[in-house]
Amino acid sequence: MVVVTGPLHGVRVISMGGLGPGPFCGMILGDLGADVIRVDPIGHVDGPLPVDYTVRRSQRSIAVDLKRPEGRDVVCRLAADADAFVDVFRPGVAERLGIGPERLCASNPRLIYARMTGYGQRGPLAEHAGHDINYLALVGALHAIGPSEAPTPPLNLVADYGGGAMLLAVGLLSALLETRTSGVGQVLDVAMIDGAATLMAPYYGMLAAGMWRDRRDDNVLDGAAHFYRTYETADGGHIAVGAMEPRFYAELCRRLDVDVPHDPDDNAAWATHRAALAARFAERDRDHWEQLLDAPDTCAVPVLGIGEAARHPHHRARDSFVEVDGVVQPAPSPRFSRTVLPPPTSPALPGDHTREILAEFGLDPTELLTTGTVRHSAAAAAQED
Repeated sequence: MVVVTGPLHGVRVISMGGLGPGPFCGMILGDLGADVIRVDPIGHVDGPLPVDYTVRRSQRSIAVDLKRPEGRDVVCRLAADADAFVDVFRPGVAERLGIGPERLCASNPRLIYARMTGYGQRGPLAEHAGHDINYLALVGALHAIGPSEAPTPPLNLVADYGGGAMLLAVGLLSALLETRTSGVGQVLDVAMIDGAATLMAPYYGMLAAGMWRDRRDDNVLDGAAHFYRTYETADGGHIAVGAMEPRFYAELCRRLDVDVPHDPDDNAAWATHRAALAARFAERDRDHWEQLLDAPDTCAVPVLGIGEAARHPHHRARDSFVEVDGVVQPAPSPRFSRTVLPPPTSPALPGDHTREILAEFGLDPTELLTTGTVRHSAAAAAQED
């Protein structure tokens, strides 16, 4: 029997508004069927379109003025009937606002209170502001990425979304499983810098074993090896080559009609081999090489732009992208055989569901809206009328 609700159906998460890992984690959990309610500042209602609006899908939004005691009471009411609460403020801010773990967990002993920050709740940098690039710099990741001349930020995918949002989701789900046994919630200290360090675990091991040189552009996986890098084609496109194993590399060279040694352990020879392969790829355009190298054992594919990736035959065959409100974007993942994921819902802009959420929790929308404690978005109101 197929159940189209997602495996997290029945789980409720309250998340404070913010950018980066908070909403991204909300999207993941919402896509998986959880009821994710985002608490946004009232000043954001009917404002410019948020830069991260696509990751606000599969969630609901209520806009609350946390400067008012009544607003803080609303948040406490939401948390009282939730499985988890996500605090995205710097250390101590939630306590000053009156929505810290001591208050929320007192009224809901089973609550999982997750604190999502950059540097964590303690340590000399705990109070510091930061972004993905800063966290990567301090765990050795940024130093390893890019050409030899200078480190290159890998977008904000590693610390924000990989180390932050993904491990926030893992932490929340792990704590929820434990709570089913113990009946007691707990507080999670989720730091993007910790998560970024966790992602670097293999490289710390390779460094200790003498299998990694602690400098850029001099290792198998950082672009130095001729069998694991990108090559420019005649039309300015690129082909990504990952033919690390001997048989894959042999098949690549056969199809390219070149005789370039593999030499996986001779990094001194890699520059010469890179030049030989680069010259070959430069002879024809990307489409030519894509067709020629389209085989199970070449480990070579075209480097696609964001605007063209969704059109690739593999993505189309797997339905890897969906369209939500006219915007093409990645589909929810992973795939489940029985608890099939529902289609993503429209992004929740600040205040889109204020009335609905208040009524659902037994609160009077009229009084709270009149006093300015909460706000409802004009666009949502227009659709309701």
